[in-house]
Amino acid sequence: MPLIGCCCRNLQSHYHHSIPPTNQRRRSALRHGTYRGKSSLQTGSHLTLSIMAVNGTADILSSAYLAVEYVDAVLPQNPLQPSLERAWGYMLDNYTKFQIATWGSLIVHEFIYFLFCLPGFLFQFMPFMQKYKIQQDKPETWEKQWRCFKMLLFNHFCIQLPLICGTYYFTEFFNIPYDWDSMPRWPYLLAQCFGCAVVEDTWHYFLHRLLHHRRIYKYIHKVHHEFTAPFGMQAEYAHPAETLILGAGFFIGIMIFCNHVFFLWAWVSFRLLETIDVHSGYDIPLNPLHLIPFYAGARFHDFHHMNFVGNYASTFTWWDKLLKTDNQYNKYQQKQGEKKEQ
Repeated sequence: MPLIGCCCRNLQSHYHHSIPPTNQRRRSALRHGTYRGKSSLQTGSHLTLSIMAVNGTADILSSAYLAVEYVDAVLPQNPLQPSLERAWGYMLDNYTKFQIATWGSLIVHEFIYFLFCLPGFLFQFMPFMQKYKIQQDKPETWEKQWRCFKMLLFNHFCIQLPLICGTYYFTEFFNIPYDWDSMPRWPYLLAQCFGCAVVEDTWHYFLHRLLHHRRIYKYIHKVHHEFTAPFGMQAEYAHPAETLILGAGFFIGIMIFCNHVFFLWAWVSFRLLETIDVHSGYDIPLNPLHLIPFYAGARFHDFHHMNFVGNYASTFTWWDKLLKTDNQYNKYQQKQGEKKEQ
């Protein structure tokens, strides 16, 4: 980890010293063929591209960067961008970096978490949604939901808040920018979030599987499995030690990919959306998250809570497939398919 942190610090300090032009200036320059600058990600990737040139991939990546720049130039400007820029500027003018990194991150976490939990909470009052509930014989009870809510408040404010307070010092140590001009554009933001998801999923799979070891399961991970039929709000219902152990995977991706404070909030939002979805207990058709390659989804993780064994990954299915820990799930799905045919 010290090596990773050192590399990240050197890389980020290398490309954050030069602020890229605003999107408006970049668009104008690209349209007239006069733009010669590099985006922050291009500049930050200069050392990487030099190394990769030996196997001929540098030209491919450079072309990809230019393609993104060109597409970004020809697309119409986001009509909300001026308003968002003013709002972001107002925040920077009226709040300190510590307030933005700490209380801003807390507000984003709490608002996004309970906002994404709201649909699943409302589904229990909608009879027509019950056909999408995976374990229909195990409805949520008020007692379970209240117990879950109390544990959430404890975890959020007694365990996670102290960690969030370290966000400011992280951004200062690694020279993470806050300004509008350094804001990562959406293609890079999506790529970075996907990279973080891959890192977190790998960490989660192996550590989650370890927590299921018979010698330690009853001390830590058993708390999360108190609900055999999960619901959205239960996504972060866990033993404090588990919050720290599995939560470490969330921060590893940030150490590698973070290049703006807004990225922190984007990654938090995506991770919360994903974990609440897989714990929702509902397999909703036309779920846009299913467009993500190898996405696990609610049915995949619901089986883990029902069976306690297998399906250990958080976001993707490849580790379970590769290490054959989804065999019981595949057999279960096959039996369910045979029942429907009968």
